[in-house]
Amino acid sequence: MGSEVFSYESLVHAVSGAVGSVTAMTVFFPLDSARLRLQVDENRKARSTPAILAEIIEEEGLLAPYRGWFPVICSLCCSNFVYFYCFHSLKASWLKGKQSVPSTDLIIGIAAGIVNVLVTTPLWVVNTRLKLQGSKFRNAAIERTNYSGIRDAFVQILRDEGVGALWNGTVPSLLLVLNPAIQFMIYEGLKRQLRRGVPRELSSAEVFIIGAVAKAVATTVTYPLQTIQSILRFGQSNIPRDESKFLSSLKTIRCLLASKLRMYGVLGLFKGLEAKLLQTILTAALMFLLYEKIVSCTFSVMGLGNNYNKKR
Repeated sequence: MGSEVFSYESLVHAVSGAVGSVTAMTVFFPLDSARLRLQVDENRKARSTPAILAEIIEEEGLLAPYRGWFPVICSLCCSNFVYFYCFHSLKASWLKGKQSVPSTDLIIGIAAGIVNVLVTTPLWVVNTRLKLQGSKFRNAAIERTNYSGIRDAFVQILRDEGVGALWNGTVPSLLLVLNPAIQFMIYEGLKRQLRRGVPRELSSAEVFIIGAVAKAVATTVTYPLQTIQSILRFGQSNIPRDESKFLSSLKTIRCLLASKLRMYGVLGLFKGLEAKLLQTILTAALMFLLYEKIVSCTFSVMGLGNNYNKKR
């Protein structure tokens, strides 16, 4: 098993996934800013994504949609490196050259997601705080924060809230490992259907479309939990601090979901979904396209292109 886990092939997949995701997120970052603002700021009325972005630019400046870009990119790079590395090394160890099936892709995706969550959650907590810092909220109950950067955010959170705060939102994140697992299951399944046993490289259009379809399904199914995850990472969930110490994470999630339902109805659980779908579908589609091209080019340069296509 060690040869599959510590292999050059797994490293190529990890680096390609990280580069592809960072590039795609940079292109569509403003859409993610609009999504996060709608999820966290409960008093902001849900409107179209262009209207939200125009409002942010008017009130906070031209570069406001790119606020927090650097910590997000750092977190995303680390997160996707870990996920792609775990996914492909576990897959190689499990299958040992055999053809995969959807159930196997799902199980491996969940396992890779759990490892990824436990390792990278502190980075995502910090980048959520930095991304929302300086924002003009409609909800007056949200407290202002003052972080000078990634390191300062880590120091302040540790000092004021304790080590556990760096893993805020871990439970919904663990539940949300279904998101990339479902995404990869659908993506790999559609890829096998298009190839139909013939070892060939998919066209750019095919990769883009199946990447978009896979992410659209995964995002829609898990979106309510993504909203709760963002609120918990922001650290201002409106649950009394003395009470929250005695609440389990699952009870906290249940309370937040119930509160959303009571105040805004079922549609409140999907507030910001338009912005999220627009951002995540385009980002995932571009990421998979870049990922496949980088992997294919790397193995071709190494003279392993045919072997790589056969394995897929």
